[in-house]
Order: sequence, then C-alpha cells, then structure tokens
Amino acid sequence: MQLFNLYNCLSTYLVLGALLFAFGIYGMLARRTVIGMLIAAEFILAGASTNFMAFNRFLAPDPTVGQIFTLFIMAIAAAEAAIAISILVAVYRNYKSIDTDDLVDLQG
Repeated sequence: MQLFNLYNCLSTYLVLGALLFAFGIYGMLARRTVIGMLIAAEFILAGASTNFMAFNRFLAPDPTVGQIFTLFIMAIAAAEAAIAISILVAVYRNYKSIDTDDLVDLQG
C-alpha cells in the first residue's frame, strides 16, 4: 500500500530530479554531437525544474515562488534551444558537420 503513496513524498521528486540532472551531466560528457549536448542541457534544466517544483509543493510557504522559478527556467531553456539551433545551422553550413571533434577551428 505504501507504493501507491510515493507521489506524496518529497524524496521521490528529489530522486527523480537528481536522476534527470545526472542523465544530463552524463549526456554532456558522453555525447560528441552538438544536438546530443543540447538535449543533455535540457535534461539538466528539467532536473532543476523538478526540484524547484518539489520544494514548492512540500516546503514553500508561498506556493508561487517555485512556479515562477520554473517558468523562468522554461523561458531560458526555450531561448537556449533557439539560439543553439541557429548557431548549429550556421556551423553546419560552414563545416558540413556537427561533430564536436570536427569543430576545432572555433577556438577563441
């Protein structure tokens, strides 16, 4: 019966947020393409948003604080994705590749 009550526990959400964050860090380190790194960055932001919403639900005296932080994170994630995709298109036009090992000419 305790299994069905996991949604009402703060630690469940914190573990889920930590897993999303860890998958994002692993993706940033393991992926070689820019698109894979972009998806991994979205996982990192999703993990942070999950933690903000969990703390908002269980600990915050003002219930709007966590929601506002999450909305800011979503806006930053959307802007980051739009800018990264435009940079990715420009890089692909010049180098015909999105593999990070092929982009060594982009130093400083």
